[in-house]
Amino acid sequence: MKLVLLGTAGGPRPSVHRAAPAQAVVHRDQVHVVDCGNGTARQLAAAGLPLDRLAGIYITHHHADHMLDVGALPLLAWTDGMTEPIGIHGPTGITASVGHFVEMVRIELEARTRTTGRASFPSLLRCHDLGGPGPVHESDGLRVTATLVDHPPFDVALAYRFDGDGRSIVVSGDTRYSPRLAELAAGADVLVHEAIYEEALFEQLRGARAATLREHLVGCHTTAQDAGRLAKEAGVRTLVLSHLVPHHPTVTEEMWRDAAASQFDGEIVVGRDLLEI
Repeated sequence: MKLVLLGTAGGPRPSVHRAAPAQAVVHRDQVHVVDCGNGTARQLAAAGLPLDRLAGIYITHHHADHMLDVGALPLLAWTDGMTEPIGIHGPTGITASVGHFVEMVRIELEARTRTTGRASFPSLLRCHDLGGPGPVHESDGLRVTATLVDHPPFDVALAYRFDGDGRSIVVSGDTRYSPRLAELAAGADVLVHEAIYEEALFEQLRGARAATLREHLVGCHTTAQDAGRLAKEAGVRTLVLSHLVPHHPTVTEEMWRDAAASQFDGEIVVGRDLLEI
């Protein structure tokens, strides 16, 4: 089982430096994607991961940078030859979101199905609304478990743990410091945790709404220092910092790493797009 960071930016604004949030967990040649920001299919192609091997999508919460392509990704996989059903898991409302997307592209689906002989696209979708913690998926030696994390204003925001073939990978989603996440990540090989760099955030946010946005970001996200603290409490082997805010080169890899290392003495990886772990 391996992890590929498809997009390591945070927030919906497109960036020339990093792609939108998404991770691929590859297990026995099947591709499971956690979060689907804009352009996830292209990032899979850039990583050399075949779209027709897409087996599961796991959405952490309903912010656009995490779920904008939840319908587009499986559609593009279908056009690329996907024939097996795909599980789409996410907070309550994900089934309705996918249903609305299918209706939006109904004319496309009818035309392409008629001219290619492919199986009906909607018939391959297996949507699951998750309202709380617990098991999400288990097959072929892979087990996926979810827990609730703290990301206001959402009542349901999720983190996911993947266990398979003697390896464990946890993806935090968006969250402020969360003891429940530490429990989910206990003893994991890899923890992918979102991070903000508070000092640089204050320097870069200016304008009429800057104070409100700063208050929101600090109140529902985790500093790199606290990501390190949580990694230490969970006893993980490797901490991967991703969903980096601000994702600007003025905050260097050394700055991110030093902040986390103030609390965690294990391996620290500052995420970058298409990095394989």
